Amino acid sequence: MSADHCLLYVTCSGPHEAETIARALIKDRLAACANIIPQITALFEWQDNLETATESILILKTQTRLAETATQAIRMRHAYECPCILQLPITSGNPDFLNWITHQTTSP
Repeated sequence: MSADHCLLYVTCSGPHEAETIARALIKDRLAACANIIPQITALFEWQDNLETATESILILKTQTRLAETATQAIRMRHAYECPCILQLPITSGNPDFLNWITHQTTSP
């Protein structure tokens, strides 16, 4: 089964950045909708230092064919030098919802 749809999992500096990115991608029809988890704790090594940060998770639903363009749009708006943007395939789901994603991310 092909994955015509995917999720983009993005960590952001906070809920404001996540919402700004989400609004831009939805407006440009690069994503159908977004979920924002406002606060998580992230632990990671960056430039040889163990870091702890408070971040937000942004989950975008889109068509796989738009994922690369959406990723570039996220990178342009993102505060991080190396943002986490992961594409996760949707292999199945509610057909009505998947059709809605397609409709929302197709030019009028």
